[in-house]
Amino acid sequence: MNPRRIGILFRKELFQGTKGFIFIWAIVMPLLISFALSALFGTLFSEKPKLGVLDEDGSQLSVMLEEYDSIRYKEFTALSDIQRAVEDGAVDVGIIIPDGFDISVKQGEPTEITAYIWGESLAKDRTVLLVTLANMIREMAAQEAPVEIETISLGEEEIIPWNVRLLPLIMLFAVFLGGVFIPATSLIDEKEKKTLTALVVTPTSLVDVFMAKGLLGFVLSMFVGIIVLLINQALGAQPLLLIMVLALGAIMAVELGMIFGAIMKDISTLFAIWKSCGILLFGPGIIYMFPQIPQWVGRIFPTYYMLEPLMAISQKAAGWSDIALNVFVLIGIDALLFALVLFTIKRTRQLDR
Repeated sequence: MNPRRIGILFRKELFQGTKGFIFIWAIVMPLLISFALSALFGTLFSEKPKLGVLDEDGSQLSVMLEEYDSIRYKEFTALSDIQRAVEDGAVDVGIIIPDGFDISVKQGEPTEITAYIWGESLAKDRTVLLVTLANMIREMAAQEAPVEIETISLGEEEIIPWNVRLLPLIMLFAVFLGGVFIPATSLIDEKEKKTLTALVVTPTSLVDVFMAKGLLGFVLSMFVGIIVLLINQALGAQPLLLIMVLALGAIMAVELGMIFGAIMKDISTLFAIWKSCGILLFGPGIIYMFPQIPQWVGRIFPTYYMLEPLMAISQKAAGWSDIALNVFVLIGIDALLFALVLFTIKRTRQLDR
């Protein structure tokens, strides 16, 4: 494998690929769906999470929260008022800062904050508010403070909006359309035009060719995936961790694309396989749409191990310890597929002789 040759081939693929229908389709389709759903459900220009505060003692915490730009702050003077605001959805979360809170926190004494949660608020919004609250308490105390946040749900039971239910399926489209089709169609096209054989009689190796085509699929997959997350305001509290998981998913997509491109004889066969085996890729997204389906069913699909960490980070502010097991399974799947890619490259080399 020669990085310089891969770079030259990648530039060629990028120049030629951007003119093709598949390249445009792989970008436009997920973005159009995402924009349409965001406009339909009113989340494209959605408001910041709304926090209500009842401060009984002029706490420094309320001042910090009021000055924080990423949330909408509203102050209340009576318990009944803040409870009513949460029940009506005027605020997503309402907190009660008790008398003497600042002194207790700075002295490291155990204390408690009551947080009323609107049952119909977005899980993402309430997570942002509670994580922000915990971070500011830690900043105020200059240490890990022994503060317990007691949450009480008010109003109707949680309703999962359809834009949240559909996001996993859109993410699978965003990652796997470009990741699979770009390397697969490019390899099939090379074989049909007999240019693949012409390439490998030069110093360029089959590995260089496969890696260049896979690199273009990876870049496209990552680009569309990140844009879809931005449109849906779903980067979460740990965007770098989210991007790492997205990259591992894009690698899976690209490896599948290279395998399909090596074994398929024409584009029609590729589309037929895509339609017949699509459930293996998109099954977890369908399960997320219907919460009444047992979630363990998703574990039988390989794409679950990319999708579950993505949703956990973006919607539940999950950290590394929460997603580590699924990520290690995803890495294992990527390693297995990479071995299959090397096998198909070896097989393709033998067939060309």
